[in-house]
Amino acid sequence: MALDVAWALAWVRRTAEVVAEHKVELSELDREIGDGDHGENMNRGFVAVVGKLDALEAPPAQVADVLKLVATTLMSTVGGAAGPLYGTAYLRAAKVTGLESLDASAAVAMLEAALEGIVARGKATTGEKTMVDAWTPATTAAQEVAGNGSSPADVLAAAAAAAEDGAEATIPLVATKGRASYLGERSAGHKDPGATSTAYILRAAADTAAGV
Repeated sequence: MALDVAWALAWVRRTAEVVAEHKVELSELDREIGDGDHGENMNRGFVAVVGKLDALEAPPAQVADVLKLVATTLMSTVGGAAGPLYGTAYLRAAKVTGLESLDASAAVAMLEAALEGIVARGKATTGEKTMVDAWTPATTAAQEVAGNGSSPADVLAAAAAAAEDGAEATIPLVATKGRASYLGERSAGHKDPGATSTAYILRAAADTAAGV
């Protein structure tokens, strides 16, 4: 499937389904090291996104239009740190996807921009037990695959797999950023909820592109 507006719309709707399916898991992960509301917050945000898509009188013209709608909606409906972080990620991604269809390099640019937005907003880096620990390897994997002449779907597949590995790799980490950092050493042994939701979102992007 080409990474066009139809893909972007399908990605958003698939993300909403995946988040709804895993909202209890995400909240349980967050309850162990945070406020316990990550799943509910993300689900509320994507339910609102789908509602706005359904209410549009005309379909979006570009991928960027879809991502911008997601950004503004998440910023206004998702509580805690997730709303501003994901909102900034989608907004930065929208700024580099003003095309009718994305090739492999544009798919990489989308991921790079999202990561840059999260880092800028959250002032986080790798190893601090945050969603950056999933976004960074995802972006690196995407860059490496794109350099081998792969398709945009291949780029997203590599990113999703790396994000999943990155989320798992947060389990032994000690959180040094965000609310989880209040737990100190006790935060080790738990998977970061933001990294986990990142993996689900990128997997939804890859599966949609692959037509799975």
